[in-house]
Amino acid sequence: MSFKTTGLRYLGGLSGHGAIVLDGQEITPASFEFDGYFRAAAGVTGSGEIRLPAGVLKDLFGRKDLQLLTDQGRLLDLSFSDVKHPPAGDVAHVDVTGKMAPGDWRQ
Repeated sequence: MSFKTTGLRYLGGLSGHGAIVLDGQEITPASFEFDGYFRAAAGVTGSGEIRLPAGVLKDLFGRKDLQLLTDQGRLLDLSFSDVKHPPAGDVAHVDVTGKMAPGDWRQ
């Protein structure tokens, strides 16, 4: 039996500042560091960390309807990678999707 594998290509990183958006409203400032990847079957995705005030993170943790509006105007969909609230308090690991192209990432 033969399996055909499709490679995962690293696109680079994105970092900066922005705001967490919920239901179209900016609710808190955030900073972020993401790595981007391309796979033919899935398109462009990313993962990395967001940092925001600890109390706000605790209230938002686990939500599936959050977005990040970057200072560059990109609107990215976020989902938390972890099942439990991280002990660090103000940092969480997230998966990133949304309208991203391979050229959006710095190498």
